[in-house]
Amino acid sequence: TGIKAGGAVRAIMDAVGASDVISKSLGSSASVNVVRATFNAIQNLMDAKAVAAGRGKTLDELWG
Repeated sequence: TGIKAGGAVRAIMDAVGASDVISKSLGSSASVNVVRATFNAIQNLMDAKAVAAGRGKTLDELWG
C-alpha cells in the first residue's frame, strides 16, 4: 500500500525504512505530539515471535 501518512509520520516511517503504513492522527495535530505518539507506537510493536510465544505456539502454527 505504500506510506499513507501525514508529514511527521511519513518522515519517521521513511527514515526507519517502513514500506506499508497507514496512519490517522486523532486529537492533537501538533507535530511534536504526533512524533511522540509515532515513537510510542513503534516501541509498542510486537514481532511475530513475541506474539507466538505469548500464545504458546510456534510461528508455523501462528501463520497456519
